[in-house]
Amino acid sequence: MPQLAQRMSRAKPSAIMVIADNAKRLKAEGRDIISFSIGVPNFLPGAHVYAAAREALQHDSGQYGSNRGPDALLDAFLAHLHGLGLDGYTRANCSTGVGAKHVLYNLYEALLDEGDTIAFPTPYWTSYVDIAEIVGAKVQLLPCGPEQNYKLTPAQLDTALASKPKVFLFNNPSNPTGMVYTGDELSALADVLVRHPHTWIITDDIYNKMIFDGLEYRNFLHYQPALRDRLIFLDSLSKTYGMPGWRMGFMAGPEAVAKAVTTLNSNHITNVSEIVTAAAIAALTGPQDVPTARCAEFAHKRDQVLAALNAIPGVVCPKPQGAFYVFPDISCAFGKSHNGKRISNDVEFCAALLEAKGVACVPGSAFGEPRALRISYTCPTPQLAPGMQRIQEFFAELS
Repeated sequence: MPQLAQRMSRAKPSAIMVIADNAKRLKAEGRDIISFSIGVPNFLPGAHVYAAAREALQHDSGQYGSNRGPDALLDAFLAHLHGLGLDGYTRANCSTGVGAKHVLYNLYEALLDEGDTIAFPTPYWTSYVDIAEIVGAKVQLLPCGPEQNYKLTPAQLDTALASKPKVFLFNNPSNPTGMVYTGDELSALADVLVRHPHTWIITDDIYNKMIFDGLEYRNFLHYQPALRDRLIFLDSLSKTYGMPGWRMGFMAGPEAVAKAVTTLNSNHITNVSEIVTAAAIAALTGPQDVPTARCAEFAHKRDQVLAALNAIPGVVCPKPQGAFYVFPDISCAFGKSHNGKRISNDVEFCAALLEAKGVACVPGSAFGEPRALRISYTCPTPQLAPGMQRIQEFFAELS
């Protein structure tokens, strides 16, 4: 039979979804499974969002929409940007997509030729590498281990950018670590970026409304407005509004980039859904009580998870201040055994934990940090304490 395209040999399924699907399979088989694996917020949007979707259904045009996104949606996004302190954009600077992942894929296609380099800190979101491999880009990893709180330093960034990567990708707050850069840290990194004008900058800031402990969202543009002509801001409804399955993503940046993404939309998707558009406008412009309440709830859950992890001898976990993840260094378990099964790495640890205790976590190697694992603590609250207790028991049973 004819062969698939060569690029498909570089494409692989999401490591996170593989773990989540395995947990679902075991649960369907009757196992008592608590899943800390998939990064979904596990809450639903406010009633006004559903009302807007129903209203749109009643007035469905049945027509194609704008490749960029309808004006009302772009205006709602621009108002959202204003609330984040990111002003000076117009509709021509914006575009939309079927979720932030789709927009990011379009950005890779728009900015990276085959053989170009994209640089980003490790740990990273899995799709950063996966998409690069599909489009034939080279990846430059900037290791940021737990000993430096999973944060990039100005010296690391300066060294990396000296090799002139085509794109620098930055995620704040971070998936998988939950870490949030302070204003001083961002300012110092922004100073470095200004000195390297050859590199595009993508800021993946989809958790910008999920920040704890009184910290405020900040972007490089708050400190170095001169970066505007080569910085692209990426956002999504998925996490903030409990709408991961609705699939609505946004970008704001230079007009040429927004135009390129819009052109790719015209070949990929034509337009985002009219019904989802109505829901998105309602989410962005309507009451914000649901995301505000959930952010407070996640901060409380973060504290519960950290307390449980800090009680385990040898486990190290920098304190996250955003998103809904913790990323503990569990390498103290390597070389030990559980019920006679030796654990040599993070993958074996997570497999043994799932088998023995019915707790699903994602190995840190999926994010470029094999000493760790990711816990997404958005599960129903009654499952959180029992799940963490099972992890504590697992560690206690290691020999």
